[in-house]
This record gives sequence, C-alpha cells and structure tokens, in this order.
Amino acid sequence: MRKLTQAFITVFAVSFLLIFVVNRLNAAEGYAGNDTLTVYNWGEYIDPELIQQFEEETGIKVIYETFDSNEAMMVKIDQGGTAYDVAIPSEYAIERMKENDALIPLDHSKLPNLKNIDERFLDLSFDPGNKYSVPYFWGTVGIVYNPTMLEEGRTFTSWDDLWAPDLRNQILLVDGAREVIGFGLNSLNYSLNDRNKAHLQEAKEKLVKLQPNIKAIVGDEIKMLMVNEEAPIGVVWSGDAADMMWENENLDYAVPMEGSNLWFDNMVIPKTAKNIDGAHKFINFMLEAEVAAQNADYVGYSTPNKAAMELLPEETVNDERFYPSPELTKKLEVYENLGPDMLNYYNELYLEFKMHAK
Repeated sequence: MRKLTQAFITVFAVSFLLIFVVNRLNAAEGYAGNDTLTVYNWGEYIDPELIQQFEEETGIKVIYETFDSNEAMMVKIDQGGTAYDVAIPSEYAIERMKENDALIPLDHSKLPNLKNIDERFLDLSFDPGNKYSVPYFWGTVGIVYNPTMLEEGRTFTSWDDLWAPDLRNQILLVDGAREVIGFGLNSLNYSLNDRNKAHLQEAKEKLVKLQPNIKAIVGDEIKMLMVNEEAPIGVVWSGDAADMMWENENLDYAVPMEGSNLWFDNMVIPKTAKNIDGAHKFINFMLEAEVAAQNADYVGYSTPNKAAMELLPEETVNDERFYPSPELTKKLEVYENLGPDMLNYYNELYLEFKMHAK
C-alpha cells in the first residue's frame, strides 16, 4: 500500500510538473488565452513603462517580441509557430497581409480612441476605412546631414543637391530598393510608385551618375556611422534621423521639395491571434492621448494622434522636419503594392545600380 501511495504521489508530481511546463511554453508561444497578449513590434519602438501600465490596468500579461524587417515579420506570422495577437507592420506589408488573408478585421466599436487619430492619416489607399489597421507612427524619407562637415551654408532643399560635384565619397544610402529608386524618381518629378519602365530606366541612369558621391550603401549601421561623423550625408527614414540627431546635435534633417515617401507603421490583429478582445484593448490603450504622447516622446517618431500632439511640447509638433507642412505633405506618397512583377523590376534596377556603386 505504501509503495502504491508513493507511486501515486510520483505520478501526480510528474503530471503537475508537465502541466506547469506546458503552460509556461504555451505562454511563451502566445497560446495562453485571455490573460496573455503576444505583441510583435519593431525593436525599441515602445516605451516599456507603457507595457507595464497596460498590464496593471487590464491584468493581461504582455509577451513582447521584436522583428527587424517587414519581410521577417510576415514569414514568422505565416509559419504560425507563435500566436501573435498584435503586430505593427508597415503600409505595403499590410496590403500583402490583406491579400494573403492574414489579418482579422477590427471591431471599431471596441476602439473608441480611434477618434484621436488625425483624419489625414485615416482611410488611406493601403487600408480603406481602416478595416484592418490603425496608425501607430508615421514619417518620411529624407536627407540627414552634418553642416559642420560641409561647406558653410550648405543645405538640402532638393534631391538634386545630392549630385553636387564637390560631394564625392560623402553620401551614405540606406539599403532599400524602394527608397533609393524612389528618390531617383522623385528627383525627376516622377511618382515613387511609377510603373512606366522608361521613367524607371531614366531614374536608374541618373542614380548611376550619383555613384562618385556614394561612400557606402548600408543597413542599420547608418545610424552609428552618421552619429560618429564617418560621413556628412545620409538618405534615411525620418525616425532614424531623429535618433541620430538626439545623439549628435550637429546633425540636421530635410525632406526635399520634390516630395518623398510618407510611411506608416500600423497596429493590426493577425489571423494567429488567440486573444482578440485583449488585442483590441491594447490597440485602444495605445490610442489614448496621454499614452500616445508618452510613447512619441520616448520613441522620437511622429505621432498620428492629434489628441496626443496637444500634449507634446510646441517645439516638437512645430518642427516641420518631422511634422511637415500641409503643402509638403501633399507631395508625399505612400508606397503602393506594386505587385510581384513590377516589384521584381524595381529590385532588378536597384541591383544594377548597386553594381555601379562602390
């Protein structure tokens, strides 16, 4: 009888341990249900205090994971290994996820704080009616530069300024086909979503002429290189420029007058979600004016939240480098989903351009 009792205790202990381990693994994989929320976001793209505040207010535990590209994010979600409840992709990725039936439509009745978003940033081409997504941050592509390393009085009001003969070996480019081909198109006053192959060839040929001025084509290290004054000029996203300017006060940023990219990162609920109600609570929480203002102050990117802007310092919201005037905003374009064939053509032109670069 004693042996039987010991055997029962052993089986019970092992079973309890297995249940505990399975529950922990499920939580780590986002399967915990209504008391857990798995959020998938870009790195360093939220104030950690806000996650803690959300947990305290709702009793929902947040499991927070990060990605470094839209492509990596989409692959991970498609694989289905982790049940992500909220993700924050960019506009063209949202279009592709919609096409792949990878998103759950939002219940706007559970998002009363959606009223805080500036109407300019709602009902855009990549998600009409905001059926699947809500704006998180936005920005531009432009030119970051260090006046102390350049001829006195040098500014960048036009993309054409990059082709100046005295800028040999001075420019860093972010490694992105849409960004580079895009500013080539903009410099010719063409749309950065242009599908005319003659225009695209013209843009590539003009970019090839920029080759002597290019120091390097780089990835995330462009921030470190600019901060450390390894080069005086870079073509970057505005959010990266804001980070650089925070670390090096010599840097400045400009969006050329011909126009540029207007990018958005939006909150969505993937089809993998297990806690749809919690996902809506999280999205609505991030739309609160005070929360969005705190997040914008921490991250340094431009907020689409009109109510939050009223709480931010005037010098922030009046800075036209990061909150462009309506006149310039009209010249900004959101990347459209070009389709696989045209996207491949953009990539081919970009590779041809890179072959000429150092």
